[in-house]
Amino acid sequence: ASAAIKRYVELGNALNATALRAIGTRYLCLLNDTELEAIDPQSLRLVSLDPSACSQETKNILYQKAKKAFSDQHHLPAYYELILPYLEGAPAVDLKALSKNNVNMNMSTFVALRRDSLMLLTPREVQGLLGLNLPELAQWQGRAPVRDWILLQKQSELDKLHIGLTGGTQEGYINLVTPKFPAPSSAPVGTVAKALPLLPALLLSFLVVSSLS
Repeated sequence: ASAAIKRYVELGNALNATALRAIGTRYLCLLNDTELEAIDPQSLRLVSLDPSACSQETKNILYQKAKKAFSDQHHLPAYYELILPYLEGAPAVDLKALSKNNVNMNMSTFVALRRDSLMLLTPREVQGLLGLNLPELAQWQGRAPVRDWILLQKQSELDKLHIGLTGGTQEGYINLVTPKFPAPSSAPVGTVAKALPLLPALLLSFLVVSSLS
């Protein structure tokens, strides 16, 4: 199927609605970046595709195509339903804008959003996205990616959601993950500390000896 699609495009054929119907969701994830970029955005208005099983890069490209295809309906209530199949590729800035539209996003869609995009959302913006489904967020607070998002938020802001989320940072504190590095030497720390001031002198002596030899 991948070879057939590649040959079709190489012959100069457009990936229009007819071609996308033939490819369908079954083979959609086989398209490479070049083939995805060749898709006519307007053709997405005429087909029903589900890129949820595809790579993140594929989702990102298709989202931008879909956004362009439905741009004339951006301010209409129907826009959310049109863009919904492609939201897993949405950047944070678009999700922030969407949070103002009372879309009542369900949790299965929310947890499948781009991780980097989700982590940039504020508690107020998450509330705007989930709407009536906000209470379900508490059921996910022990699981990724919600757990990781909570760790980045101020507890005082989480408290304003009134759904019992815990694990955010307290005022004056920040959650840090301290990396573990191997010891620089097997020598005791005190020995290493004492040796460090001598290093310039040792290097200088080495250079003098080298030059004399």
